[in-house]
Amino acid sequence: MTNMLHTCIRVQNLDQSLSFYENAFGLKEVRRKDYPEYEFTLVYMAFEEGGFELELTYNYDKKEPYNLGDGYGHLAVGVDDLKASHADHVKQGYTVTDLKGLPGSEPNYYFITDPDGYKTEVIQNHTL
Repeated sequence: MTNMLHTCIRVQNLDQSLSFYENAFGLKEVRRKDYPEYEFTLVYMAFEEGGFELELTYNYDKKEPYNLGDGYGHLAVGVDDLKASHADHVKQGYTVTDLKGLPGSEPNYYFITDPDGYKTEVIQNHTL
């Protein structure tokens, strides 16, 4: 059996990033590994039901913003009420796009940007 375990992103301000992912999506810190002698900390976040995790890597000596490059795209999170989620993220002052849809379809997603510039696509959950 093979499982997808986590995605790692490097963050410049650990407290700010923890707050963003907890407040914007409800992710919770599930474990932390501090390596002060090597000057970095790993924090793993997940939804309460567990599963796939987001790893925040904080390097103590990083002073300049990370260059995100052009190969990384985004994370994706599904929500039950896209319009309410969008309104809440706008109200909280996060950087969000307008609601979008693929060509020929109704709007069913938007993007939100975290403090380091990483984007998360917020998608309407579909019911069967």
